[in-house]
Amino acid sequence: MPPTALTGFHHRTAVRLAAALALAFGMLGAAGAAGSPSAHAAVAPVAAAPAAENPPDSFWGDTGSIPPAQNVLTVKILNRTNGKYPDDQVYWKFGGQEHSIAEQPYVDMPANSAGRMYFYVGSPDSKYQDFIEFTVGDDVFNGNTTRVDGWALPLAMRLHSNDGSDVQVGDGYDLFQQDRDAVFQQFKSEVPTEFQGLADIQAPYRIPAPGSSPDFQAGGKYAGYFTSYAQSVGVNESTSNITGCAGSLASNADMCAALNRHVAQLPKDQWSTPSNYYQAGPANYYAKFWHDHAINGLAYGFPYDDVAGRSSFVSHADPQWLEVAVGW
Repeated sequence: MPPTALTGFHHRTAVRLAAALALAFGMLGAAGAAGSPSAHAAVAPVAAAPAAENPPDSFWGDTGSIPPAQNVLTVKILNRTNGKYPDDQVYWKFGGQEHSIAEQPYVDMPANSAGRMYFYVGSPDSKYQDFIEFTVGDDVFNGNTTRVDGWALPLAMRLHSNDGSDVQVGDGYDLFQQDRDAVFQQFKSEVPTEFQGLADIQAPYRIPAPGSSPDFQAGGKYAGYFTSYAQSVGVNESTSNITGCAGSLASNADMCAALNRHVAQLPKDQWSTPSNYYQAGPANYYAKFWHDHAINGLAYGFPYDDVAGRSSFVSHADPQWLEVAVGW
């Protein structure tokens, strides 16, 4: 399923992955719509989000039995749908292959560029589908989960490398523990009015990013959500270009991130301080929600969310295995 918007990977992370790949090899070798907020108007108070939990070790299952890779690394797919779907109804697709977990829970991952692995629950053509993205070198893994286009299924990744490095990224444990209907309701309760409609327009299948909502596009009731604020810091771009880091912001990652996080009005040396993010509106509260419910607070909520290292991107040389948990 082609994405409806540029993802973090294709919009910026492809460049970052290439750089990370080169670095890894180097390391190996070396050892105004009406009703829109004004420039400084605060939106309605947002409910405080509970601290996201990292998955316990039991969530990841038996890692000792993961078979060694013949290629670069072994990928193991985990069914974490809490009994909603059996293993023969949780599917993955990659490289021309399509299997249920019951048929084949492992993928011997070869080197590949700008790859994606898709996941489906219920059937191989289910509308309940999501993906991870990656570039895999001869001896390095670079990849991430992404919410740049939308959220459809809880996904988390755990990358283990031969030097003992072990890193988890993706959706927090809380999103795996509750039914998806509860996630939709929680989203609506934690974001301001302007963003609540995102949970309705493609329900029950996904919560799309603002750029996919007519409300935030030209002619929409929130088309001017970001424009006055952006103009106050010298940026003349539409709300959809701000949330999508497009137009002039395609080549200005720091400013796009600062606008989405509502820190563009601060001195630039404060743009990389996470405690400053999302403290007032207008801000990308869609992205904030996924950070609030992500492992270690790291998520790809908009295309340049890797500014200041806030994305769910993970990279390591000499990878051994990757687990991907698929929830409901």
